[in-house]
Amino acid sequence: MTRNEFNLLYAIRKSGLKSFRKMRDLADVSTGYISKTTKKFREKGWIDDEGITDKGMEALLPYKVDNAVIMAAGMSTRFVPLSLEKPKGLLVVKNEVLIERQIEQLQEAGIRNIVIILGYKKEAFFYLESKYEGLKIIINPEYNIKNNTHTLYMAQEYIKNTYICSSDDYFEENPFDEYVYQSYYAAVHVTERTNEWYMIPDSKGNIARVEKSGEEGDIMLGHAYWDREFSAAMIRILNEDHEKGRYDSVLWEQVLTENVKALPPMEIKVYPDDVIFEFDSLDELRTFDRNYVNHTHSRIMKNISKVLECSEGDILNFKSIKEGLTNTSFVFEVNGTKYVYRHPGDGTEAIISRPHEKKALELARSIGADPTFIYMDENEGWKISYFVEGIRVPSYDSFEDSRRMLAVLRSLHEKKLSVDWEFLPWEEACKIEEILRTEKGGIADQEFEELKTAVEKCYRKCEGDGVEMRFCHCDTYAPNWMLTEDGRTILIDWEYAGNADPGCDLGAYIMDAMWEVPETEKYIAEYCGEEYNETLNFHYLAYAALVSYYWYVWALYREACGAIMGESLYNWQVMAKRYSRYLVEKYDL
Repeated sequence: MTRNEFNLLYAIRKSGLKSFRKMRDLADVSTGYISKTTKKFREKGWIDDEGITDKGMEALLPYKVDNAVIMAAGMSTRFVPLSLEKPKGLLVVKNEVLIERQIEQLQEAGIRNIVIILGYKKEAFFYLESKYEGLKIIINPEYNIKNNTHTLYMAQEYIKNTYICSSDDYFEENPFDEYVYQSYYAAVHVTERTNEWYMIPDSKGNIARVEKSGEEGDIMLGHAYWDREFSAAMIRILNEDHEKGRYDSVLWEQVLTENVKALPPMEIKVYPDDVIFEFDSLDELRTFDRNYVNHTHSRIMKNISKVLECSEGDILNFKSIKEGLTNTSFVFEVNGTKYVYRHPGDGTEAIISRPHEKKALELARSIGADPTFIYMDENEGWKISYFVEGIRVPSYDSFEDSRRMLAVLRSLHEKKLSVDWEFLPWEEACKIEEILRTEKGGIADQEFEELKTAVEKCYRKCEGDGVEMRFCHCDTYAPNWMLTEDGRTILIDWEYAGNADPGCDLGAYIMDAMWEVPETEKYIAEYCGEEYNETLNFHYLAYAALVSYYWYVWALYREACGAIMGESLYNWQVMAKRYSRYLVEKYDL
């Protein structure tokens, strides 16, 4: 069946034969074509005076949409702060929940079988299964470490003649049909430069290639439709790649881009620019739905408004900061001043005392160590700080940078400040180890006990060597330092601060720098100055091992809570092993 034949037969299926004008508009063909082709359809028994026949329905059957897959697993990190509180697909836009509107549009088009793949805050979507008949839920447990290629890999058994949708799209008009001629990707035509994916057509209007960013052209926007032939080919690629994982970190559109010549044709289906909407930020959503200007239904926005004494409408220009090891943060602007909002990570309440952190921050601000701090909620753990322009983090290769930081640490330690709690890395590591063994399924590292024994020997050797506890930061790796253009050296993020051995401050930086022992000894000598001796050298080398061990155990716990520690976990284990073994062997511990 040709495309025009399909369009006309489907138009007859929807409207009957009574109105040539309606058939013409629906099928986008001429009146002459309708006259000629309906005669042909009658000869084939596809239509009669009443409209389409059973035989005509049978002719349409290969083009019938089987189902829809809605991807709703991602975290939508660009949509801070709202995405920190609920999945983007559950936002209310113009008084309708995004994913509900999409489900209902699919059902209106006759598509009753709908598969939803969930990950981030998955439980928030569970109610949909009761609300909509025919809904199937799939859970993607790797949503936070793989992209939507894995989401579609997990749904492969359901993908045939299938709409591929995102839960956060808003369609002003219903774009779905019960029958579709061939695979397509929805698009809008733009006339100015964007950073979107541009689909370059071949002579038949199918995708010839895809280019990232460009000037005038058709950009990917909204849903896609995979017919059976395309689905089979794409699923084959996803399965072939599954063990390699080359596509794990990219969108499925990247797979399309790299394999477009090998895949069956996919049409570029251009929609008017007022039909399909995607919102990449709260600022964009506010333009579309004015209700979000002053009322976002967000506790985070209420927190900001209260602390900075402004309306929600004054809070603008949100930008996610790369997720930290413990928390997630974003930059925003109020009345021309930039701020940072820190959102606590899941599971951190078990290992961090937020009341202690707040007191540490207030103390650090009072002595000028962290002038960025504005406010922190000690119950929920969120924090607001000033954003500092023109900063850089120190380089582990620069000894001059090390000197700047060591000056701050010496000043901090020499003030002999004190708080009413302690940070004891050995004892804290033992507590976290207990949680891992009793609540998180144990520890898989076969060398763990050997490492623990070596670290403990180093730690015990330091007891009673004369190094006194001081108020310390305890998390001094490079990303927690800000070196400004005007010469200031600022130390931020005081979550682990407390009365501690100064070795905790030196050790955290050494650990992340991954220095060999000679480089570390140079660093230790710079810190100690004239007081440097063999005992202090051993002490701070031992704390490099101990601190590395603590953070390794901490990283095991964070991964057990679902965080992605990546290479850091391995590096910290390496440093704990390197320094503890060095000291055990050199000093015959």
